[in-house]
Parts: sequence; structure tokens; C-alpha cells
Amino acid sequence: MRSLVIHKAKDLRIEDTPVSAVGEGQVLVKMAAGGICGSDLHYYNHGGIGDTIRLKEPMVLGHEVSGHIVELGDSVTNLNVGDLVAVSPSRPCGHCQYCAQGQRNHCENMRFYGSAMPFPHIQGAFREMLVADASQCVKAEGLTAAEAAMAEPLSVCLHGVRRAGELVGKRVLITGSGPIGTLCVLAARAAGAGEIIITDLVDSALAFASKVGADEAINMATSAEKLDKYQQGKGYFDILFECSGAAPALASGIAAMRPRGVVVQLGLGGDMNLPMQALTAKELDLRGSFRFHEEFEIAVNLMRKNMIDVKPLISHTVPLEDAVKGFELAGDRSQAMKTQIAFN
Repeated sequence: MRSLVIHKAKDLRIEDTPVSAVGEGQVLVKMAAGGICGSDLHYYNHGGIGDTIRLKEPMVLGHEVSGHIVELGDSVTNLNVGDLVAVSPSRPCGHCQYCAQGQRNHCENMRFYGSAMPFPHIQGAFREMLVADASQCVKAEGLTAAEAAMAEPLSVCLHGVRRAGELVGKRVLITGSGPIGTLCVLAARAAGAGEIIITDLVDSALAFASKVGADEAINMATSAEKLDKYQQGKGYFDILFECSGAAPALASGIAAMRPRGVVVQLGLGGDMNLPMQALTAKELDLRGSFRFHEEFEIAVNLMRKNMIDVKPLISHTVPLEDAVKGFELAGDRSQAMKTQIAFN
């Protein structure tokens, strides 16, 4: 089969790789769609993420995927050949202390598709055929393959919303209107947020957020003064979802928070300076949000029930043969929101 393998920065190749045998409790999935994530772009553009996560060997990229089951392993009874499934990239061990505590996103032995954090690296899912555990697969009947492949980034946002706590009627600020920030608009609205304001530096990205329901979109490069009214007094917002990973965005967001609000950090842009005095004086809660686990099935079901519509965010689709073009598109925020690869 053909797989999409990164060797070093800007060295992305389509290579022939073997198809693994299907074991007990596993299924063989013919890949249909795969979304290019920000971490995939880091590997493509920089050969790693930050200073600590670096490519040490060739690695198949990809973790936002869906496909159709073509073979069932022994003891698999809840899936059928032909089923469209969203495939979770999260494979916790189930035995470590964090798995035992129900914190599977913090598994000490996590095998997350397309990750260079451990060595040997965890190979990813951008391949024509994927052997997956049946437990990773969620039926996506009624969705397109493209929608099903959006379950992974949506799960990240649903986990962030759960970390924030009660959202019904709350005033929400989202900083960063990339795929995660824009999906947070959908997730926060589904959780009952009363008002959602989003900021970014690129008009085209903000346009996607407006399309899916943001009440106001502010370009901080050209119209930063529009945030001033929310920073007056002791602030305005109850919840901040920081999705850019940029220190200036976090600082401007905290300045607009009311006392005892909740700041949820989703953006992974490296270490940032934190306005600790403002955080302290306003008695703000700072909460990290990392990956997801049980939210994956929830994401699929919310889409299947038409409670969340991700279709407006899928801006580009390229065939596997044009994967490099797809990565270049995905990195161009003036054009793309979510770029996907079609495997068939």
C-alpha cells in the first residue's frame, strides 16, 4: 500500500509500506479521508514540534482519519464489513495509573498515531490501509468520510469545553481562529454558551468562525481596539479558550476576563510568558486541556445527530498523489481552514 512518510522538514514522500495482518479484536480499514493537523504541519515545516519533539526516523504522518472496514478480526462483533468508521488515534494502554483513574488522555504508554514523542516513533494513519483496534472505531453512518475525519479535532474541543465547566449562558472569548478555535465555536455553542467572540490575525480565518456562529470576529492585527470595550473595568468574559498558543493572545484574553473566570489553554505553541499578576488579582482559574479520549465517540454522535455541523470548515480536499500540495495549502491561512487528503 501507499503511505505518506515524513523524513525531515520539507521531505514528505509517498512510499510503499506493508499491510499488517489483522489480529484478534482488530479490523482492517480502507482509508477514505484524512485531515492535515497543525502537528502534521510542524513535522512537515520544521521536522518536529518545538525543541524536544524531533524526528529521529521516517514516520507515517496523520491522525485525523476515517475509512471503510474491509476485514474483521476474530471476536469483533460490533462492526461489519462496509461500515464507515471514524478511527480514534488515541490508544491508551488501559493499565497504567492514569488509565486506572479514568484519565486515559494522560496514559503513560500512549500510542497516538503520527507522534515522534517516543522512540521508536508511533507511525501514523495516512496510509491506504490501516489495521486498527475495533475499540478505536466509531460507526459514522449518515456522515460523509470527510465529516467523520473531523471527529478527532472536534474531540479536542469537546474535551476543552468539559475542562471549562458549565457554559450555559456564559460569555465566551476564543483566541485563535484556526481549526481548533473555530471548532470551539461549535462546541461551545452546543454546550449552551450565550455569547461567543473570537479573535485572530487573519480575516479569512475569522470568516469561517462567523460562518459557524461566532457573534463577533475581531482581527487583532487591524482592529484590536474592538476588544477594548471588553477589557474595561474588571473585564467581561466568563470563559477564555486560548487556541493560538501565542503569548499576546493569552495576555489580551486575560485582560478581558471577569473575576473568577476560567481560562482554558488548548493552543500548543511552546512555553509562553503568563500575566500572573492579572491572573492572581482576578482570581482566574487556569486549566490546561490536552487531547481527549471518551469525547471521540461523543463527537461522532453529535455530528450524526446534526447537533454540530463541521462541513463548512472543510475548505480543501486533495488526492493522495497531491499530498505535498495539500500540506502547502493547509499551511496557508489566507486560503485554508481544514485541508483533507482523499485516499480513494
